[in-house]
Amino acid sequence: MRLLNFLSVAALGLAACSTSAPDGITPVTPFEINRYLGKWYEIARLDHSFERDMTDVSANYRMQSDGSVEVINRGFDTKRNEWRDAIGKAKFTGDSNRASLKVSFFGPFYGGYHVVALDQQAYRWAMVAGPDRDYLWILARDRQLPAEVKAQLLKQATELGFDVQKLIWVSQNRRDQ
Repeated sequence: MRLLNFLSVAALGLAACSTSAPDGITPVTPFEINRYLGKWYEIARLDHSFERDMTDVSANYRMQSDGSVEVINRGFDTKRNEWRDAIGKAKFTGDSNRASLKVSFFGPFYGGYHVVALDQQAYRWAMVAGPDRDYLWILARDRQLPAEVKAQLLKQATELGFDVQKLIWVSQNRRDQ
């Protein structure tokens, strides 16, 4: 019984650690969640099994009455030849003026979601890091990103220690059904 309790506490501790930003990376401040809500297209990402073989990926963020944010990720699975959705919940890890959230798609387990670059003027593009440098997404309100913004974000990602050579540039050719 003690071993089971220890393992439960250890698992919770590990899950909690995965919500902080990677060392040396500071989430955007100031941040306005109401301006961030709505639909974003995934322009690029580092590869992970949960998005493998997915194209036309988008995320839709919607405020909930309890102060959390509903996250609906949608993409086309090229292996199954079908659209797939994943619904999650995001919560701020601290002050809501700081773009540092934790997101869960799997019950009580949360992962870090940290906006590390943002079009502060119009909220048209963003770069998001996970709990470590193996997780990076470039998002935009449009299906394509202007070349100068892309170059700026790649430079910043490189300076932050991300391996931009491993980015997958996501096709955005299908229309949602």
